[in-house]
Amino acid sequence: MKRLNKYISILTLTTSVLAFAACKPVSAPEGVGVGGAEPIDVATSEANDVTSAKAAHQAVITLDTHVDIPLTYMTPEMDPGTDTDAQVDLAKMEVGGLDAAFFIVYTPQTNILGANILEADIKYSEARAIAETRFAAIDKLTKTYPDRIELAKTADDVRRIHKSGKRAALIGMENAFPLGDSIDDVPKWAERGVRYMGITHMGHNQFGDSSNPKTQWGETENLYGGLSSLGKDLVVALNKAGIMVDVSHAAKSTMMQATALSSVPVIASHSGVMGVADSLRNLDDEQLRALADNGGVAQMVALGSYVKALSPAQEKFKADVRAQMGFEADTQIFKSDPEVISQYFKALEAMYDIDAKATVADYADHIDHAVKIAGIDHVGIASDFDGGGGITGWSDASETLNITKELVARGYSEADIEKIWGGNLLRVLQAVQKGADKAR
Repeated sequence: MKRLNKYISILTLTTSVLAFAACKPVSAPEGVGVGGAEPIDVATSEANDVTSAKAAHQAVITLDTHVDIPLTYMTPEMDPGTDTDAQVDLAKMEVGGLDAAFFIVYTPQTNILGANILEADIKYSEARAIAETRFAAIDKLTKTYPDRIELAKTADDVRRIHKSGKRAALIGMENAFPLGDSIDDVPKWAERGVRYMGITHMGHNQFGDSSNPKTQWGETENLYGGLSSLGKDLVVALNKAGIMVDVSHAAKSTMMQATALSSVPVIASHSGVMGVADSLRNLDDEQLRALADNGGVAQMVALGSYVKALSPAQEKFKADVRAQMGFEADTQIFKSDPEVISQYFKALEAMYDIDAKATVADYADHIDHAVKIAGIDHVGIASDFDGGGGITGWSDASETLNITKELVARGYSEADIEKIWGGNLLRVLQAVQKGADKAR
């Protein structure tokens, strides 16, 4: 399962550094005046914040740039038009006021390094089949429930659909791996509606180095030193096709090279910031500034392990669990039976009895930091729901309003919130498509 695969990579590869997050502004205690002013009525202040948040939430377009779907999507087993156990279905989007989302054509990385041409072709073919299954499910979703959700291919489509009262579905491709050993299929995916494509995923691929090498395959930090020759061709092809280049999951070298090479703004569709939680997957300040200089946007991801780093006590607990289970190296975990792996992660849940899981407040610290470094025009929101995402207070799409509440409580204006919740991403999408039109 993708969610388990992501979780494994997250917990075993996250750097163990305690993050000191920026403090959330708080109201003065009841009965205590500030600078000789009248005492603050905390209850009234909080009620005003909630009212303001609801108004802002209704006024802006809320766009989540990363929602994963299972291979059983749009089958009797998982029909998002009905009540489901998924973090995102149509009812949860409607209840939570989530207006639009990128539904993801995700393909897991398989090992092609050292494979002969025939072996590589087989793996590429298998990857294409997975991509086709997920694309067909998204297509079926919009055709089955046209009165509730509609496919959007442009920024104007999103705005029109939102105005009609329906949800907007966009398509992102996570991992360019199923393209195979060429970029010939890029126009096909653009025609189908894919509006961003990730260069890599967990593990290096034919296009570039990943932020998380597959150590169990013997991968080291660098394979190409960034983009491969084919990866450079991919960036150019995506620019020409009007598809946003997505640098989430890419190594810093890959990300910086892609950002410099792209003739239009790029995005990080679901990444956190190292300034709050040190992780191989998160962006450092140099990367944030590069995205801003490029005109792009960093979509902050609500995946707990990237939002809040493990504390020293939690790291010790994890090390003790690994020692008890005989896991001296990551490779031993990956080679274990699925039942043993499940037992391992179940045992790790007790870490959160030591320190709490990430919350909406912790998540907003990432937004604060990204805004401070990159600027208000270059930050956005991504849940990574049903792909490992979810934090206390935003555990599924029905709780989406809580993000807006937190932003209002921190002093963000409605104009700021409009940019963060979707305006910045739509601006980039429009710029990328305008660049493609000009090139043609």
